[in-house]
Amino acid sequence: MMEPDGDTPRVHPTAIVEAGVQLGARTAVWDGVHLRGPSSIGRDCIIGEKTYIAYGVSMGNYVKVNAHVYVCTGITIEDRVFIGAGVIFTNDRYPRAFSDGFERLAPSEPTADTLQTVVQRGATIGAGARIGAGIQIGPYAMVGMGSIVTHTVPPHGLVYGTPARLHGYVCVCGAPFRGADRDDGAQKGACACERCGRRYAFAEGHGLTLHPHD
Repeated sequence: MMEPDGDTPRVHPTAIVEAGVQLGARTAVWDGVHLRGPSSIGRDCIIGEKTYIAYGVSMGNYVKVNAHVYVCTGITIEDRVFIGAGVIFTNDRYPRAFSDGFERLAPSEPTADTLQTVVQRGATIGAGARIGAGIQIGPYAMVGMGSIVTHTVPPHGLVYGTPARLHGYVCVCGAPFRGADRDDGAQKGACACERCGRRYAFAEGHGLTLHPHD
């Protein structure tokens, strides 16, 4: 790993950083990483070893990406997201190796069937999770390790399983609320985190909303 010079990003000598990749201040790129361009990675991020990030990916600030993560084109990752080791994103609605007519390989560039996925601010994706194409993981949501996510996750939603299902809600600090093993929204109306004291309002079908004064 190269020593930083002020705000200069730190890039391991074995990493491949293609032309067109934008790296924010103080971001660290570890060994064996492959970053394809054009793509954008914000400031103060960590990109763990052996991770692949495709062209067209946009990543915010203060993002932690562990080792052996695969981020394909069409993925947007907002600020302060955590992505555990071995997470795989997908983006193709009808994946095939061949084109119509069977005469040649399917193109690698995006097509009309390439779907966009957004991981919103503060969300956590546990190690080994698989993220389906064309979904949204809401702010501060938490995806359990090894989950297969095929549907949009609401704000603060706690999902896990294969396929992943909603089992409750978590605070900004990560602590689950009482009744987090239930899938019916357990917390109705106003509620507060027992760990940090943040207060929330629960809206049916929309997850948790942080109280405006917290």
